[in-house]
Amino acid sequence: MVNCRKILELYFEGISQRTISSSTGHSRNTVSEVVQRAKKLGLESLNDTMTNRWLGEFLFPEKQASEKGYLPVDWEKVHKELQKKNVTLALLHYEYAAEAREGGKVPYAYRTFCEKYGKYAKKYKLTMPIRRKPGEIMEVDWAGSTLHIIDRFTGEKVPAYVFIAALPYSQLSYAEAFLDMKSPNWLSAHIRAFEYFGGVPETLVPDNLKTGVIKALRVEPLLNEAYRELADYYRTVIVPSRVRKPRDKASVEGTVGYISRQIIASLRNYQCFHIEDLNQRIHEKLEEINTIDFQKRPGSRKKVFEEEEKSHLQQLPQTRYKLAEWKTAKVQLNYHIQVERMYYSVPYDYVREQVDVRLTTDLIEVYFKETRIASHKRLDGEIGQFSTNKDHMPDNHRLYLEHNPENNRKWAKTIGPSMEQFVSHILKMNAEKKALNILSALRNLSTKHTRDELETAIHSLLEISTNPTIPVLKGVLDRRKKRKQKANIDNHQINNNNEHGFTRGAEYFGGDKK
Repeated sequence: MVNCRKILELYFEGISQRTISSSTGHSRNTVSEVVQRAKKLGLESLNDTMTNRWLGEFLFPEKQASEKGYLPVDWEKVHKELQKKNVTLALLHYEYAAEAREGGKVPYAYRTFCEKYGKYAKKYKLTMPIRRKPGEIMEVDWAGSTLHIIDRFTGEKVPAYVFIAALPYSQLSYAEAFLDMKSPNWLSAHIRAFEYFGGVPETLVPDNLKTGVIKALRVEPLLNEAYRELADYYRTVIVPSRVRKPRDKASVEGTVGYISRQIIASLRNYQCFHIEDLNQRIHEKLEEINTIDFQKRPGSRKKVFEEEEKSHLQQLPQTRYKLAEWKTAKVQLNYHIQVERMYYSVPYDYVREQVDVRLTTDLIEVYFKETRIASHKRLDGEIGQFSTNKDHMPDNHRLYLEHNPENNRKWAKTIGPSMEQFVSHILKMNAEKKALNILSALRNLSTKHTRDELETAIHSLLEISTNPTIPVLKGVLDRRKKRKQKANIDNHQINNNNEHGFTRGAEYFGGDKK
């Protein structure tokens, strides 16, 4: 862009055009053109309102008119499109140029297009310093670099992943190494960080990793249920950083780099066989970092924390949070769910439904739409074990399960001594499986007769037979039923004959007169 103001300032001071050309870096033709335009328009002096842009529009209005012939660009749209995969500035310029020609407009050249976008995109590279409140935020993340421990038996180096938490106000940090980055260690790291700081901040700012955030939605991210439960227990709020926005948690990002240099790099050659030994060395280095004085401000991280921030943290609960893990499972046709190759029952009404499972060290709880429907003691040992609650079974399955010699003896006792003797005889004279089949037929028969009828019939059966069977018992019951029905018919006929009070004969109607 031509610096018209500088050219005219020097010209009005009596400087030659050749010297002005050398001073401003513009050609002598450009300097001459600016001076001639100023003379033509009667411009003899400058004031503070005559900026370089104003002078450009005043001296060369035709250039501004030609600028208006260009197709305007929606730079916000260009910026968003560039964030998509495989989209380049060259592709966007090609599409823009095609659109301009179709509309009878002049497109910007590719170089001008890039320059204008660069000026627009500068605002996204700006950073705003935010003064954090004490006790407001704890930023957490896993360090990109790893340490290692040595397997005592194989000599193999096993990677150790470093968890880092930072309080932005005081810059106090916490670090600990784990053998994996799974949910139990992620939650344990938070608990120990809270205990190290001696309190709980108002907000947690994690990255969008799967152990913390299931789905990184822009408005309301879907949190891991175990992570959300931990936050509820400690009365804090989880606000994940935006995807690919490391400045949302700048403190922990800076701390990650600092700890990587001061701790991870210094311990890169340290050899140990236990994670506890490695963490002891990490904590020693961590204390050095937190107690060393700042270079550009008075005090240290720990001193600022103790004096200004610790009192603003929320108090820790009296008991430590009990680690829990959440999983999903589908109820199988046998009304059981499979969790870590163990099987646990749920009410049969939920067959084929998707349920949520909460696992602790000694308990398993099953939820359907946030309502607990079952709980079991967690199974341990050999895989493939079943934990079944009889109340979860349908009636016919429960009856089948309860159909055993002991329960059949108890049932027989409720009928009478003859039934008890008969059941004992069946169990004694037959193999258990065959005896249970016979007893199943006996119990089905019992649904068609009263207890007294059964007890009387079996008493008669035991008197007439040394080897009583179910078919013979059926015969006895049928004969007794027929005799009873015949007796009822006879009694009915007698009662019908006795119901008449008197009979009118011939005498009543005068038929006996002679």
